[in-house]
Amino acid sequence: MSAADTAAAPANPARGEATLTLAGQPMTVRPSFSALVAAEQDVGPLFALVETAAAGRLTLADTVSLIFHCLVDKPGDMTKQTLGDEIVQLGITVLTPVLQTLLGQILRGL
Repeated sequence: MSAADTAAAPANPARGEATLTLAGQPMTVRPSFSALVAAEQDVGPLFALVETAAAGRLTLADTVSLIFHCLVDKPGDMTKQTLGDEIVQLGITVLTPVLQTLLGQILRGL
């Protein structure tokens, strides 16, 4: 990913956004209605996802899918597979603050 591929504005925590840095490029993760509807098509009901996360049983696949759909201005060649590969390369702990923000927004509402 090059800087030209991702020109997202900085994340705005007041809007429930988070930043995920991939390949040295900060990317904004925004849980918009349309993004969450698309994620729900992949992972099932979002409230069940939150319950699964609270029980410590959230899968990497579900996490990557949720984040993938909520990424703003993702590069055209990015797939869930390439996102997952980048996350695993960085270490899945990079997802913790992003996931906390997304799940919190799902519970509070957008």
